[in-house]
Amino acid sequence: MIPVGLVGWVVALALVVSIIASAVRVLLEYERGVVFRLGRFSGVKGPGLRFIIPVVDKLVKISLRTVAMDVPPQDVITKDNVSVKVNAVLYFRVVQPEKALIEVENYLYATGQLAQTSLRSVLGQSELDDLLTQRDRINQHLQEILDRQTDPWGVKVSNVEIKHVDLPAEMQRAMAKQAEAERERRSKVIHAEGEFQASQKLSEAARIISSEEGALQLRFLQTLTEVSAERNSTIIFPIPLDLIRPFMKKREGEP
Repeated sequence: MIPVGLVGWVVALALVVSIIASAVRVLLEYERGVVFRLGRFSGVKGPGLRFIIPVVDKLVKISLRTVAMDVPPQDVITKDNVSVKVNAVLYFRVVQPEKALIEVENYLYATGQLAQTSLRSVLGQSELDDLLTQRDRINQHLQEILDRQTDPWGVKVSNVEIKHVDLPAEMQRAMAKQAEAERERRSKVIHAEGEFQASQKLSEAARIISSEEGALQLRFLQTLTEVSAERNSTIIFPIPLDLIRPFMKKREGEP
């Protein structure tokens, strides 16, 4: 038989241990504890070993670490009437734990829904070319909008990044044709510039040759040397009059 007094002591000890356990809380370095006393906000406790009043106080832990939230793909019609699917990633953290609990029911869900609606709204005001080439500017604009709207909830949005833009197949084909046409245009421009520079050099060479009587003869002999190096069996080459004109003048001057 266990004495009644011993049973009482055991029950009392168990009750004391239970009260102490319910009064002690351990908060990690990245956590904060929001304390409500009889339903009213009492304060925010930092990391470490913390004590609360059992039954009277309620402590809710909030993490201050940065959250990376994936925004699901959104169907967006751009300003120039192109239908695309866009997804993004959102980086944010709680900076005021009491507001994250008091001002909004579920700050994670609310921030995610706000990111989806803001993504559709901002991209709907942008053209497709801006969406593909000006992502940094659009990301910055989205971050400013979300940070301003989540500030009353004690949430700080640090960054928004558009991850992928899914274009329709016909739009991809059209963009491929446009890129091909642009490359062909650049090729023709470069070729035309090369022809223009070559014509300028040829014009300068012609002026130099025409200014010297022996230059044309030397060029003729050089060309014969280059042609003979090709191992041709027969070479037909016109003889310019300037090459034999000195001999003709010399003969006409003889008595």
